[in-house]
Amino acid sequence: MNSSDKIEGYLVDLSYNYEELGKNTWLIDDADKGLRNLVVLVSEPLVILRIKVMDLPAEKKEEFYERLLRLNAEDMVHGAYALEGNNVILIDTLELETLDLEEFRASIEAIGLALVQHYKVLSGYRGKQG
Repeated sequence: MNSSDKIEGYLVDLSYNYEELGKNTWLIDDADKGLRNLVVLVSEPLVILRIKVMDLPAEKKEEFYERLLRLNAEDMVHGAYALEGNNVILIDTLELETLDLEEFRASIEAIGLALVQHYKVLSGYRGKQG
């Protein structure tokens, strides 16, 4: 089974609403499961899961960065918060060769859980544009 078939099979098995964006790239958009615009990308030898959380706030950046680092260290099961341009994202990378359905599910669920659990903390920084 090729990598594309493997990941698409997992998406089907987990009953996610998704669309194929291109070769080796899918977008999970499943509001019922709390996942909006989660990108799944195969870039061998990795599977990359990535979702935009919010825009980078213009104010209180030092406080915000410290908060993200603490969340990464203390409260993330899979993945981490990161910066991409002016966006705050959640990203996780998995090894394609050894990836199984349960590890794939755990990573996606951990991202969804982090979005829910950290919403209140991070929303305090939203809208604080300069």
